[in-house]
Amino acid sequence: MNNTRVVITGMGIVCPTGNNVAEAWDNTAAGVNGIDYITRYDRQLTQNQLAGEVKNFDPNQVFGRKEARRIDRVAQFALEASRQALEDSGLRVDSDNMYDVGCIIGSGVGGINSFVEAQQGIDARGHRGIKPLAIPKILSDSSSGIVSLTYNLRGPNHCIVTACASGNNAIGEAMHIILRGDAKAMVAGASEAAIVPLTVAGFNNMTALSRNDDPATASRPFDRNRDGFVPGEGAGVLVLEELNHALDRDAPIYAELLGYGHTSDAYHITAPMENGEGAAKAVEFALRSAELDARDIDYINAHGTSTPLNDTAETTAIKRALGEAAYNIPVSSTKSMTGHLLGGGAAIEAVFSIMAIRENFVPPTIHLHDPDPTCDLNYAPNEGYSHPIRHAMSNAFGFGGHNAVLIFGEYRDNGYK
Repeated sequence: MNNTRVVITGMGIVCPTGNNVAEAWDNTAAGVNGIDYITRYDRQLTQNQLAGEVKNFDPNQVFGRKEARRIDRVAQFALEASRQALEDSGLRVDSDNMYDVGCIIGSGVGGINSFVEAQQGIDARGHRGIKPLAIPKILSDSSSGIVSLTYNLRGPNHCIVTACASGNNAIGEAMHIILRGDAKAMVAGASEAAIVPLTVAGFNNMTALSRNDDPATASRPFDRNRDGFVPGEGAGVLVLEELNHALDRDAPIYAELLGYGHTSDAYHITAPMENGEGAAKAVEFALRSAELDARDIDYINAHGTSTPLNDTAETTAIKRALGEAAYNIPVSSTKSMTGHLLGGGAAIEAVFSIMAIRENFVPPTIHLHDPDPTCDLNYAPNEGYSHPIRHAMSNAFGFGGHNAVLIFGEYRDNGYK
């Protein structure tokens, strides 16, 4: 049996409810809505005009004008969240340990802002309209590459692209890299910056987005009147470490990553399985990985996108996997406040799940005023509340049938076994 334990020693976040962990968590716990009218472009270009945008983030001030121009917005978010996580962790990377520290930063669509800019350039000026760094800015792995380059992380370096499950897959695979001894520490998470007309119109035209034009009610997971998700942007990053490595350097330990389960629906390119089978199996595998059972779970951060199909299918999956215990577990969707960050969503929700454990607090599902009878679990409607949380589960389900579930636990120095 592998007795290696993996702990979280640093966290960073840039998202619609705040640009650092303290701000984002305080606002999320208080039920502050981060969704508003789009400012990234002329919102008259798209039928849907709402988004969860990152606010008060000036890349020229954060990175300097020259460096900000060299990397896409998606990598800017990833780099800032990684900086926060590494500083929070106190992990110093130098010539002695640089091959022991790796990086996995996922993304659903990568540098799509730069893609749109490049297409506009070639439409206007032909090949002369393409900037020299267009390709590296567009690539989905640009975030992991920039983070690795900036902090000299020479261990395993990957980008995982599994749509809305990217963040959980990145964190889970980082855990496995540590468990098999290929790294002592990993910087892992995901980023997305896709508030551009191409993606917003595309999601809207496939009827995935809410047509509600009221920022105060558009994202309403599990509500009878929900009609689609609201797009968001941002990044979440964790520092994962092998426990003894963290203890040897007296690192802060926020939580332990106990379980990871992932499956594929192999059912439909966008729709979840109505019976929740694939998602339920991911939950079961995460429990098995953590050596826990349904009664051990104290909180679930739901995928909870506010789409009619997802919320019902996820509710079915939770009940299928956890049985009667599901009715006793608080569940909430923080997407009601942040919108859906696509590939970045699960990563910020991992941060929120850890904070829920740290604070013994269930964040709310806001805008939930008329519960859908098919969604009959305890979704913490409109107000968060204190609740003992030792184990938190975070769900993520993506287009392509990707299902990824993480289980975090309160760190105890005598372990769980």
